[in-house]
Amino acid sequence: MIEVKNEQELERMRAAGKVTAAVLKQMTELVKPGISTLELDKAAEKTIRSFGATPLFLGYYGFPGSICASVNEEVVHGIPKKDRILKSGDIISIDTGARLDGFCSDAAITLGVGKVSEEAQKLMDVTKKSLYKAIGQIKPGRRLGDAQHAVETFAMQHNMGVVRDYCGHGIGRNMHEEPNIPNFGKPGTGPILEAGMTLAIEPMLTAGTYKVRELDDGWTVVTLDGSYAAHFEHTIAVTANGSEILTAFE
Repeated sequence: MIEVKNEQELERMRAAGKVTAAVLKQMTELVKPGISTLELDKAAEKTIRSFGATPLFLGYYGFPGSICASVNEEVVHGIPKKDRILKSGDIISIDTGARLDGFCSDAAITLGVGKVSEEAQKLMDVTKKSLYKAIGQIKPGRRLGDAQHAVETFAMQHNMGVVRDYCGHGIGRNMHEEPNIPNFGKPGTGPILEAGMTLAIEPMLTAGTYKVRELDDGWTVVTLDGSYAAHFEHTIAVTANGSEILTAFE
């Protein structure tokens, strides 16, 4: 069952979305060669708390950071570390979220560090565009499978792997609510969308195999073949006329 939010609840989600958007904008300014992923994490936490919000990820099932900082072949859930220093040519996926006034927001971006390869840039571009392809399918009366299919189709057109073990989700009072939203699916299937539904859509694509594994730290997920991965995510509200991106910052 997908919860439908009323206008007052959506306003609170918009406020939470602005916090996460501010963090991601900050990350675009901070990511550069020589910075550690722990420095990024500390900056993100400070920004989240400056809004009177709390970091959504910090302490979640024991996760130690306010951001997931996943570098190169790391797909998701990378743990921020003091000794993980970014260098030119890396790409980093930063996933973060905030809780404010009882409601949550969740979003992610992948950024290039210094000068990156053409292959890495293409991966980031395709992943970001696949997110917006999915968002374009979000409107009342459409099926959620239409958005899932949009990601898969666009990714496959560009020979990217579509990670299958992790997916998007509903969001609201909790970070993870119904439904699960895989980045693949058949058009015309899945729940019918209604105004007031709020969803976190998050394509995770790879430059090689879609297969992944979890490292011994119990969190970090990497590609099985060591190929680079990219991750983009927005919290979306279904509106009467289409959709609204609650975590937009560009």
